[in-house]
Amino acid sequence: MLNKNFAMKLNSRAQSAQNLHKNSPILLVHGLFGSLDNLGLLARDLVSDHDVVQVDMRNHGLSPRSPEMNYAAMAQDLLDTLDAHEIETATLVGHSMGGKAVMALTALAPQRVDKLVAIDMAPVDYNVRRHDKIFAAVNAVTESGASTRHQAMEIMRQYLNEEGVIQFLLKSFVDGAWRFNVPVLWDQYANIVGWKTLPAWDRPALFIAGGNSSYVTETYRDTLLAQFPQARAHVIAGAGHWVHAEKPDAVLRAIRRYLQE
Repeated sequence: MLNKNFAMKLNSRAQSAQNLHKNSPILLVHGLFGSLDNLGLLARDLVSDHDVVQVDMRNHGLSPRSPEMNYAAMAQDLLDTLDAHEIETATLVGHSMGGKAVMALTALAPQRVDKLVAIDMAPVDYNVRRHDKIFAAVNAVTESGASTRHQAMEIMRQYLNEEGVIQFLLKSFVDGAWRFNVPVLWDQYANIVGWKTLPAWDRPALFIAGGNSSYVTETYRDTLLAQFPQARAHVIAGAGHWVHAEKPDAVLRAIRRYLQE
């Protein structure tokens, strides 16, 4: 289905559960501008009774760079990651862009997906540019020659007024350079916010939405259910797009209920 040349060896972190169990391994997948550390709060809880693998997606963190940035390629990367860790089936948990990547894996290798959790992301083409101010901010940091996070923060505050977003981005600013591939993310942005409709994956799936977010709303209900007919939504009040960081306990409760079904 997919060209194997898409695939690459992703940087990953694997942790074994703290006790003997028969639970499905969990693959945690971050979103745009992120890294494997972004879902660390979830990993630290879930590893109590699941083996957990966190990944840096292509063009992010310490994973390789590529001019290709689409969900076919990202799904192949995740499949190869499962193979590299000798995981036959896994529970996939993805936030934002990572949510779309794990959804895409249900089309590439449905038999490898045990359960699916998408955090604040729907399987739709959003057809909207939400990140232009972020691109402007990170490019301004690069052009300034800033070498420290404090210097970068002062520049970014001229473009962004959400302190939480600035701190999130700065986690990927190391030794005066960004650990995400800004030119490729800009060039491939239409693929990242876009979507190609998937064949139906007819197994229970959980879509967790932030109550203050516009990413998963009633507008997308029919499109979502056409691709994931057994999906159910869990809305967490008072949280935005980074719901797992804002309300980690509520997210974990929802995930654990779903895993026990």
